[in-house]
Amino acid sequence: MAEEKKAVAKTALKVVIGIALLVLGAWLIGLWKVDVLTVIRGFLGMAVILAGVITLAIAKE
Repeated sequence: MAEEKKAVAKTALKVVIGIALLVLGAWLIGLWKVDVLTVIRGFLGMAVILAGVITLAIAKE
C-alpha cells in the first residue's frame, strides 16, 4: 500500500512539473515571439535545402 502511494505521488509530481514547464515554455514563446519566428524562418530554409539534398540522393539511386 505504501509503495503504491509513493508511485502515485511520484506520478503526480511529474505531471505537475510537466504542466509547469509547458506553461513556462508557452509564456517564454509569447514573450520572445519575434525572436522565435526569426529562428523558425531561418530553420525552414535549412530544412528545405536538406529535403532537396535527400531527394537528390534518393533520385541518384
